[in-house]
Amino acid sequence: MAEEIRMIEKNQTWELVERPADRKIIRVKWVYRAKHNADGSLNKLKARLVIKGFSQKYGLDYLETFALVVRLDTIRLPEKCTDASQCNESERKALLEFKHSLQAMDFLGDDALSSWISEECCLWDGVYCSSFTGYVEMLDFGYQSLVVAGTVSPSLLKLHHLTSLNFSSNDFNGSLIPEFFGSLKNLILLDLSNANFRGPIPSQLGNLSMLETLRLGGNSRVFNVGKLEWLSHLSRLKEVDLSFTYLSNANDWSQIINHLPLLQKLNLRDCDLPSISSSSVSLTNSSTSLNTLDLSDNNLPSSAIYPWLFNVSSNLVSLDLSSNQLKGPIPDAFGNMMAIQELYLSDNLFILAENQVRGDSGKSIGQLSNLQVLRLAGNSFDGDVISEAHFSKFPNLQELDLSYTSLTLKFNTGWIPPFQLSQIKLCSCKLGPRFPDWLRTQMDFLLVLEYLDISASGISDSLPYWFWDSLHGLNFINMSFNQISGTFLNKSIAVRHLDLSSNNFSGPLPSFSSIFMESINLSKNKFTGSVSQICNITAELLELLDLSNNLFSGLVPDCFKRLWSLTALNLADNSFTGSLPSSLGFLTPLEMLSLRGNKFSGELPSSLQNCTKLKFLDLSDNELLLEQEAAAASFSRMLVWQVS
Repeated sequence: MAEEIRMIEKNQTWELVERPADRKIIRVKWVYRAKHNADGSLNKLKARLVIKGFSQKYGLDYLETFALVVRLDTIRLPEKCTDASQCNESERKALLEFKHSLQAMDFLGDDALSSWISEECCLWDGVYCSSFTGYVEMLDFGYQSLVVAGTVSPSLLKLHHLTSLNFSSNDFNGSLIPEFFGSLKNLILLDLSNANFRGPIPSQLGNLSMLETLRLGGNSRVFNVGKLEWLSHLSRLKEVDLSFTYLSNANDWSQIINHLPLLQKLNLRDCDLPSISSSSVSLTNSSTSLNTLDLSDNNLPSSAIYPWLFNVSSNLVSLDLSSNQLKGPIPDAFGNMMAIQELYLSDNLFILAENQVRGDSGKSIGQLSNLQVLRLAGNSFDGDVISEAHFSKFPNLQELDLSYTSLTLKFNTGWIPPFQLSQIKLCSCKLGPRFPDWLRTQMDFLLVLEYLDISASGISDSLPYWFWDSLHGLNFINMSFNQISGTFLNKSIAVRHLDLSSNNFSGPLPSFSSIFMESINLSKNKFTGSVSQICNITAELLELLDLSNNLFSGLVPDCFKRLWSLTALNLADNSFTGSLPSSLGFLTPLEMLSLRGNKFSGELPSSLQNCTKLKFLDLSDNELLLEQEAAAASFSRMLVWQVS
């Protein structure tokens, strides 16, 4: 990303100017790509900052990025299109009717459609017209955090060329999904996800015969009345998202899916799906298009889902079966999903069969060489031991989650994994007692590893010298609830989230150099000395600072003003002395403050009354001059407070 920004500045790609009053802003986004060699190995990581022009079309080239090259014989083409951007007057009036039927505010409470005043409606925020005809083709209000009151006007029916309607990630205040949406016959995309709609899904949506993308997910108060028969009429569908909608009566859901020949992505997470009947399985035709399937959080039993699943799984790239009621050994049939890249089986009731424990099952998931994401967290494998043999055929693995499985990972010293992970989640696995040296191979690769959780993993060892020198792009480190020892002399830590609690770390408080740190937990260790390093923390986003149950002493510096985002501060059970810093009063978001078990003296700073969000305050076991009645009056709004 930094290299891309440098090249943009060097080449003077863009010129910063004031925004003209009659022009709208086109946003930009980062696009990340991994470039691989012919043998599948990683060549390099690329980041490109691109403009979200939205001239591409869903289902055709919407997700593509490209660099425009102009040929001389096409320069004259825009001359023929100069009038095409003119706003069609009838469509302009239709849009104004739509605006006047509701009140749309942004997160500041201002009119979100304030740009809808000029004559050129194609320049209005959220409105996109054809560059050739000038007709409105897309209304996109996605991810603009609008709060909408009122109703959606049927005037949208006058936009006869509308192909894309996106209201996602806004707040429609529990409005019903309008039935007239089913009359927008040219729609290719309809996205109402995470927009706080409620009520039944209109069966009229089954009239949208051109529809390729339907997203209604994330509206927890939306439900389907009876069966999903209306969905079967949308034969062009390539993507369906009904996640978090209530489909308990849709006992035909698997049959309907079987009759969508072009379907590529299906999300039915947390829909309270009914079990699949044996009759629907017999009608199943193996799908050749479905590549992404999410059935998580539905409490589906193994007997209900396996026959149907393994008949439609030949080309699956991503499969999420997390949080169901899948029991017994992990079926060998998963090993037939040779295209699979992401496999989520967390929070089920799986066990490892004997051949899977040994790693010699010919069709086990260990044979899935294209696998990039493997999540088995929350299954009770009861201390089964797995070795490097189980991972020998995962050259492309990027994310590994075995948390809360009680697995023992027994790797030979000097083992070099065939993969390079970006996320390692091994909480409650047994890795110790030695600190796993194979982690060094994952941390030495520049800017790949982002997330490391080896908490409660039975490590009783000193932290190796190479660890803090290999952080690079790490954003999250959790090594809590081990017996890891070590000091941090001359080490500066730069991660977003750091949890080293319940270990044997000692020495002075480390320095923290990242301005993006959000949480620091060093509690229940053996750190000593002053905490003056707090004054060097420049992380204005820091929300949690926990230094409790250590051996810190001396004065707490009066420099909390810059940590104005803190919501929880815990300095309990140390040996701090002196008065409380008055700058604590600048921590207005503070909800939890524990200073218990120190030697603080003097009066309570009056500035603490500015912390109006405090819910928990513990000042007990100190030498503070504090009247109980005054304390009760000052902090009566709190749920819990302790001053004795």
